[in-house]
Amino acid sequence: MNICVVTGSGGLIGSESVAFFADKFDLVVGIDNDLRAYFFGQDASTTWNKNKLEEKYSNYKHYNLDIRDNAALENLFKEYNADIKLIVHTAAQPSHDWAAKEPFTDFTVNANGTVNMLEYTRLYAPNAVFIFTSTNKVYGDNPNYLPLVEKETRWEIDESHPYFKNGIDEHMSLDHTKHSVFGASKVAADIMCQEYGRYFGMNVGIFRGGCLTGPNHSGAMLHGFLSYLMKCAITGTQYNIFGYKGKQVRDNIHSYDLVNMFWHFYQNPRQGEAYNAGGARFSNCSMQEGIALCEEISGNKMNYQYVETNRIGDHIWYISDVSKFKQHYPNWDFKYDLKTTLSQIHDSMLKRVS
Repeated sequence: MNICVVTGSGGLIGSESVAFFADKFDLVVGIDNDLRAYFFGQDASTTWNKNKLEEKYSNYKHYNLDIRDNAALENLFKEYNADIKLIVHTAAQPSHDWAAKEPFTDFTVNANGTVNMLEYTRLYAPNAVFIFTSTNKVYGDNPNYLPLVEKETRWEIDESHPYFKNGIDEHMSLDHTKHSVFGASKVAADIMCQEYGRYFGMNVGIFRGGCLTGPNHSGAMLHGFLSYLMKCAITGTQYNIFGYKGKQVRDNIHSYDLVNMFWHFYQNPRQGEAYNAGGARFSNCSMQEGIALCEEISGNKMNYQYVETNRIGDHIWYISDVSKFKQHYPNWDFKYDLKTTLSQIHDSMLKRVS
């Protein structure tokens, strides 16, 4: 039997992974205890998504399990053992604002939980491919020291800089920078994933995401940029822009495009390789540009206010260079552009909030 294990299976990337891999594996095992509701409140709960997966995919089996629970996690790995061929580890505390409130919780989920997953994979399914969803926050605020130029609706990097054409590559330093507590816990997990790949020779891929988005996102004020932005556009909830004149730039990758990267990696894995994984020059926007798009798609004028103080460690401009992944896996490419993605988010969100 070929089994795919997905942690955080009720979340955006986890649920997309379940949907993507359901017809490629005999069984998809989902691990999710809805900590997102604890982090961000019941409005951000992923229960609706978990229920949808159970109804739609007959070969999906859900475990209400905490990745910090070593005994329960080891029992699961013992049960499925070498039948496990792929692990997609997306479970995390995802907000750098929230992490500062409970550093113990943030670190044990993001760092300890990842080590648990790696070690039980090594002990019980050492030949499996292990996918880790990291973050661009591993680079801390180093991107803010690039030569940035203020434009009418966005910040942009100087055209003479090597990053102008494709964005930030994997050689940017992770050191000597302010990461946020969240960023630091993800750095720890990121480095351990690289180490298990290189030291133990395991098939581990690390994907440093930009803004991950899509119609299954349970966006909240502290996490889920485009999803929460569209939610505010639909409901009239006030949206707060924090600093940088609302011109800070994010690249946004559709959940399908990211999971498709996982699929390509799975078919020809490497040991401890790290990739930047965002919307790149193909799909990015500033806060101002995102608001304008949400207003256009929803037909509503947004209710927002500007707060002068920026979020600690926030990126002013971040666009991922995905050319390393494209070089390794030339058959992969983007499918969903920014406007298509936002339209999907709008239609999905409209059903949930109406």
